[in-house]
Amino acid sequence: MQQQRTLPARSRQRRDALLDELVDLFLAEGFAAFGIGELAQRLSCSRSTLYLVAPSKEQVITATVRHFFKRAAERIEERIDAVADPADRLATYLTAVADELAPASPQFYADLAGFPPGAEVYRANTAQAAARVQALVTEGVAAGTLRQVHAGFVGAAVAEVMDAIGDGRIGAATGLDDAQAYQALVDLVSTGLRA
Repeated sequence: MQQQRTLPARSRQRRDALLDELVDLFLAEGFAAFGIGELAQRLSCSRSTLYLVAPSKEQVITATVRHFFKRAAERIEERIDAVADPADRLATYLTAVADELAPASPQFYADLAGFPPGAEVYRANTAQAAARVQALVTEGVAAGTLRQVHAGFVGAAVAEVMDAIGDGRIGAATGLDDAQAYQALVDLVSTGLRA
């Protein structure tokens, strides 16, 4: 694992702003076709400024993908923290995941699948999502707001559906776009599990 360089505060702020801009660009257009020069041009910065993010194109992409999922996870948890009812917390989680992934274009998903370090980050985050769903189901069952189910199975099943939405299998099978598919998942899980 690469050790993060220690940067002065102003450089860290610039790096974080670049990461936010890169996330927006990658979600909209993907990342495989971009060279460092074109990325620097699109972000109106120099190559050396872009290298504040990481020292190579591959590491810039990996850092950006990690930043996207970290930022998304923080916002998702903030939304869950605002909800008291365990059944509603599960629905809120799934809806928040859908909202965070909504800006991701098919090109972003295709590039992610074709870039092993990015695919690894995606798999790790899907595993975390499965664990989080399992914990929320366990919480809801214990509180009596969700019916008795195997929480591990629900977490794994939700993760599989999320993967299938992300790689386009659900859309191909159903004609639903990603946002509609996530809403259908929210409806299925939250309605199907209520006590």
